[in-house]
Amino acid sequence: MAQTTAEGIEGVQALVGRHLGHSEWVEITQERVNQFADATRDHQWIHVDPERAASESPFGGPIAHGYLTLSLLPMLMPQILEVTGFRMGVNYGSEKVRFPSPVPVGSRVRAGATLDSVTPIDGGIHMVVTASVEVEGGSKPACVATTVTRRYL
Repeated sequence: MAQTTAEGIEGVQALVGRHLGHSEWVEITQERVNQFADATRDHQWIHVDPERAASESPFGGPIAHGYLTLSLLPMLMPQILEVTGFRMGVNYGSEKVRFPSPVPVGSRVRAGATLDSVTPIDGGIHMVVTASVEVEGGSKPACVATTVTRRYL
């Protein structure tokens, strides 16, 4: 169940500027990293070679791809915000994405989100959300993304 729910345009507009909550923690396993590497054909050793990463990487072991961390948002965001009263929603893109710190394999991450703005469009709304993915026990976020979605009535 989502931490925050909103009904219709007015319900969403009432949340502008608010922190919407956090998702559950998700473990980043080597298997998940390897599957992402296979899907994207990005087999850089810092992600998929634990032995080499342990001996040569400044991170002390393998780390998740930045885009893997970003790709968790469609799974994590529904745990944070549920919007009802619309017939459909679409991912409209991202305005800004940064990866300030690595995600070590074996760590756990969760997302938090703030609704930045809601703008009316023909047949619905344009929503801008800043999502921040944190590593449990970390001092800086692993991913900060300003995402854009559209909801249609």
